[in-house]
Amino acid sequence: MINAYGPSIEENGVRFRLWAPGADRVDLVLKDRERPDRRERMTPLEDGWLEVLVPEAGAGTLYNFLINEETLVPDPASRFQPEDVFGPSQVVDTAAFRWDNPNWKGLPWNETVLYELHVGAFTPEGTYNGGRTRLNYLKNLGITAIELMPLADFPGRRGWGYDGVLPFAPDSIYGTPQELKWLIDEAHGLGIMVFLDVVYNHFGPEGNYLHLYAPDFFNPERHTPWGAAIDFTMPQVREFYIANALYWLETYRFDGLRFDAVHAIEDTTTPHIIEEMAQRIRQVLPQDRHVHLVLENDANQAHYLARSRTTSRPKLYTAQWNDDIHHTCHVLATGEHHGYYSDFVEAPLHRLGRCLAEGFAYQGDPSEHHDGKVRGEPSAHLPPESFVAYLQNHDQIGNRARGERLSLLTTPDRRTALASIILLSPQIPLLFMGEEWGTQRPFPYFCDFEGDLANSVRDGRRREFSGFPEFSDPAMLEQIPDPTHPDTFKKAVLHWNEPVQPKYARWLDLSRKLLAVRRSQIQPLLPLIRPGEARWKILQDAVLLVQWSLRDNRSLVLAANIGSQSLFIEPRDIESWNVDVKNIRIEELFASSNALLEQQERLILGPWAVYWCTAGR
Repeated sequence: MINAYGPSIEENGVRFRLWAPGADRVDLVLKDRERPDRRERMTPLEDGWLEVLVPEAGAGTLYNFLINEETLVPDPASRFQPEDVFGPSQVVDTAAFRWDNPNWKGLPWNETVLYELHVGAFTPEGTYNGGRTRLNYLKNLGITAIELMPLADFPGRRGWGYDGVLPFAPDSIYGTPQELKWLIDEAHGLGIMVFLDVVYNHFGPEGNYLHLYAPDFFNPERHTPWGAAIDFTMPQVREFYIANALYWLETYRFDGLRFDAVHAIEDTTTPHIIEEMAQRIRQVLPQDRHVHLVLENDANQAHYLARSRTTSRPKLYTAQWNDDIHHTCHVLATGEHHGYYSDFVEAPLHRLGRCLAEGFAYQGDPSEHHDGKVRGEPSAHLPPESFVAYLQNHDQIGNRARGERLSLLTTPDRRTALASIILLSPQIPLLFMGEEWGTQRPFPYFCDFEGDLANSVRDGRRREFSGFPEFSDPAMLEQIPDPTHPDTFKKAVLHWNEPVQPKYARWLDLSRKLLAVRRSQIQPLLPLIRPGEARWKILQDAVLLVQWSLRDNRSLVLAANIGSQSLFIEPRDIESWNVDVKNIRIEELFASSNALLEQQERLILGPWAVYWCTAGR
């Protein structure tokens, strides 16, 4: 079976290929702004494939495919769309770039501190080159990996990226493929990994022509919340997405991928495409490269995160975004209880303890938000770095009607306490751009659709929130930002004059301090943690104690007062799981300003105080 997607530059020209089992005829149309279009009929091959070799073509050649002599379409595996998704595709010499850091191998996963960003809203320029100007800032902050929201070409000049329709083509609005490689190369030179968010569960609603010439790409009997379901029982479809993942990791040298909403991917074949994807990636890429594969998976399927008993390395996926810990922290911070937060209102402090010690809060438990259905699998046996923890990300901000940040939704003492827990937790921490200085700029959902589709998106957004009490008044519902209006996007763009302002500088100093403590005090302990042996308990209804057993017979301990009254605990409480608590030595790693250990005798915790230490003999 042919599995080469996209044009390939060869010694004697460019070979163009297309999988079009539903087309009677396909022509390659070569575009030249100074000459009339030129057509080359493509030769049918086996299994619905067609190809044609064009000796005169090369890097920079613009082209389309003409389906049944009627409809011009872009290459579904286009490497670049200089005129957006409806324009011609462009041949790119992906091997021409000369890397300044060709020997970069990445970083071990336990050294990862993630920083999620949207290229268009991260800087005023909204480009890859704009992002390069902030790399030194991120390094000084303590970031070791940036994660780019999806780049796959989407229609229009602004969007989150989850409406992409050309998965191999980085959107031209942010710059050229070469400029994307410059960003990645420069980050590597500074010791920073670069991750990419990829969307394999659906195509966007506009600019996808696959239905026209490859209807077998989709399963007509099933739909996702975002459109027709992709049919992963088709070998050509599976290869398309596996080739895409490898393309980003090999051609652009991304250090890892974040796979969006894999719970929405249905596949009846064995192995499941999610398993085969990871298996193939790990088989193809050199073993000495640190390549990290991260899931977003609302189903909490812990088996995808299994480790090898002999090497302790991930068999398939490195980690999963831990929405459970976010939802628990958000309820503790804000008291909100609508939507998916309804699952975390009952005993949230207990749920936070379970998340920190065991990974998921829902490990086969019935979910009210999911109509009582059981959600999740046991996860306590996994090492804590199997989970990515955060207080904010693009979803959890942008899924709100107005896109408000946590800085507007809770008090400073609660934010400080929860940041001190998340950024120092043995789980892998993630910050969303601007969170480190507490920006109050929103990150609402935005897109650049027009006509009926724009009306549908706008109306659908308001219907989505019409059931929430705060929007019961139609006038309030009308105040929800219009996703298609340019100002909605503009409000999301970070203002880089904020971090030097006193009220923001304090938060930035705290973030830097916490990440410095993580690097010097917490990170060296991560390889010593014994998976499956973490424990947690609640004292005095407000103090959360979590203990991670270390291989040197010490423990990493978190004590946090998630309450409004000052409380104190004794050392015996910290090590009460051990039979002999005499001569316990507590070594402080971090203490918030209202936490104090008095002569190893008692720990005083003020309201929303956080204390990290090691304890042992």
